[in-house]
Amino acid sequence: MSFDLKQPEVTIGVVGHVDHGKTTLVQALTGIWTMRHSMEVRESRTIFLGYADGEVWECHGCDYPDRYTPEPVCECKPGVKPRLLRRISFLDAPGHETLMAVMLSGVALMDGALLVIAANEPCPQPQTREHLAALEIIGVKRIIIVQNKIDVVSRERVLKNYDEIQRFIRGTIAEDAPIIPVSALKRVNVDALLAAIQKYIPTTERELDKPPLMYVIRSFDVNKPGTPPDKIVGGVLGGALIQGILRVGDEIEIRPGIEVRRTSSGKREYEPVLTRVEGLRFGDIDVDKAMPGGLVAVATSLDPSMTKANAMVGNIVGKPGQLPPVLDSITIHYSLFDKILGLKEEIKVEPLRRGEQLYLTIGSSNVIGVVDSIKKDVADIKLDRSISVWKGSRVAISRRVMGRWRLIGWGIVEV
Repeated sequence: MSFDLKQPEVTIGVVGHVDHGKTTLVQALTGIWTMRHSMEVRESRTIFLGYADGEVWECHGCDYPDRYTPEPVCECKPGVKPRLLRRISFLDAPGHETLMAVMLSGVALMDGALLVIAANEPCPQPQTREHLAALEIIGVKRIIIVQNKIDVVSRERVLKNYDEIQRFIRGTIAEDAPIIPVSALKRVNVDALLAAIQKYIPTTERELDKPPLMYVIRSFDVNKPGTPPDKIVGGVLGGALIQGILRVGDEIEIRPGIEVRRTSSGKREYEPVLTRVEGLRFGDIDVDKAMPGGLVAVATSLDPSMTKANAMVGNIVGKPGQLPPVLDSITIHYSLFDKILGLKEEIKVEPLRRGEQLYLTIGSSNVIGVVDSIKKDVADIKLDRSISVWKGSRVAISRRVMGRWRLIGWGIVEV
């Protein structure tokens, strides 16, 4: 697939336990601080899916891995103009245990992942286990381990932590992943990390000939308070294409759409929405068309009140009549873990029970479901709201344990 380097080629998730330095790492790679929401600034932690676009430049004639830099500046040969190799979207996922559902909704967009593990804490921490399991559930196989905060501990502790990491990933999907020691705060070994990204998270072939499908992970009203009516612009959808091409001027459909009513039983009913693509942007770059391989902002002609405060998160965007069906119940073929991963203590995962409530993540949708029937490893689940989903979609299954939703297994949608 040919890119003109205007749009990012891949989306790389930055995942791991809380306070292990994920947001600082994204800033070291892109120069952008992803915690933008007022609530995140107030609480000093990632709450929503953060995002930032970065670049990989190469200085010819420099040693490996010094030749790689996130900026068009060659430190080993001042005055030499580096060559732009690639643009990358980084998706900063929250690491706190209460925000696991937010992290899960972003995994479906990832072409690869940086699993950040701090050297100043024993490995693994609870959400380190949980995030690695989430990557395996959704099928993210291109993983790089980032051993962060090497500047705040002794050399002996760094080596001990390295051994802990190796033992932790043994037998997992990340068993052969490289381990890159870095200090994100002081930007130490950023060149080595970029070299690993170039080697282990390549750009994959995309299905451009298929109808476009886009997961929505953010939605916005970009109009400032007091904007005159004649200056108001339509709502914006943020997410990533997983196949096909979107172009400015395309008519698009959004499913399941917007909530239009609630039944007497409390069930939420939705109607699909039709609109037009008014603009496409990757970071600060406007484009005429968008392909899979980065986080894109889609400007629409929607009333901005429909998209404000992430109201459209969980929807799927595509061409009218070419989207997956909207369902309020699904059948899944499922598998459960032996133990709950997000806790320090070991708790066995009990079998699913008829009538119990589960929290399901399918694509970028998070939805409550009630188990209607079980037969061996197949379950029929009634959803509390409709979602647009297709056969073969992967499902992350969470159960309420000790007052929080905990990841307990995964499944594949059969119907």
